Amino acid sequence: MPNLVSRLARVLLGMALLALAATPSLAADKLTTVRIDWAYYSPVSLVLRDKGWMDQEFAKDGIKVQWVLSLGSNKALEFLNGSSVDFGSSAGAAALMAKANGVPIKSVYVFDKPEWTALVTLKNSPIHTVEDLRGKRIAVTRGTDPHIFLLRALALHHMKSSDVKMVLLQHPDGRVALERGDVDAWAGLDPYMAETELEKGSRLFFRNPDLNTYGFLSTREAFAAAHPDIVERVLTVYEKARKWSLAHPAELRAIVAKAARLDDAVAARDLERNDLSSGLIGKTQRDCIVAAGGVLKESGIIPADTDIEKTADALINPQYIVRVTKRFEAKQ
Repeated sequence: MPNLVSRLARVLLGMALLALAATPSLAADKLTTVRIDWAYYSPVSLVLRDKGWMDQEFAKDGIKVQWVLSLGSNKALEFLNGSSVDFGSSAGAAALMAKANGVPIKSVYVFDKPEWTALVTLKNSPIHTVEDLRGKRIAVTRGTDPHIFLLRALALHHMKSSDVKMVLLQHPDGRVALERGDVDAWAGLDPYMAETELEKGSRLFFRNPDLNTYGFLSTREAFAAAHPDIVERVLTVYEKARKWSLAHPAELRAIVAKAARLDDAVAARDLERNDLSSGLIGKTQRDCIVAAGGVLKESGIIPADTDIEKTADALINPQYIVRVTKRFEAKQ
């Protein structure tokens, strides 16, 4: 009988261990930190860091918010791919490019509708048109909206990337390279672009707002699947900051100036080129990034056999911000 009891105990213990292995413990599932990026090209993220609203939202649950600086879309997407952040800020076309190359993300929010990039040269440069770039050195940050903007500008003027010499630098370094004369032009990004424009007289010689893609806030697919409630809470606070930004333009300008160490005039010029009127993501943004997809395929940045429309559909997930918006509307 003791042997039977002993064997039964071992069987029960084995079953219990199998059940524990099959069902993650509450401790393993408990989220202790939410990692969110912030970026100089995302004014709303600067407001969130300054006001501490995101930290306050999660502090009541004992969840810490870790802020990580992204210096460009490429860095934000690298952080997402490497699980260094749970939410990353990038240009819409850059998010499409990452998705096409296997980065498992979902874009869930629009933090901005910007004209944040243009082609820039020095005040006395002989460059005045896109055609003048033939054979010239251009500073650019690969995998970002300025990079995609440059490729589309070249394509519109019947040129290829091989017609110019791209110098790969992060955005702030590209500005420095232009001002030093190390390159002939720069695919610029605000606020650095506004800074060199006002402080050095640099010229934005090619602009086209329609070639700028939206600012997407993306999260990792695994994170969204495990913590859909956290995604909605993050977007709820983002919406609070976006609405506050629209209602307090002077304070927004002061926050941007302080965070990016800009003078007031540069911050104002930067914000003139930002439209924060909606956080919704959906068909409009999908169509915008699909339009950029062709040049990305032609340039070899994404695989030639990529189904752009299918990839865009897999990338954009509007359900979270739609639910958040409905709750805001119900409270009004």
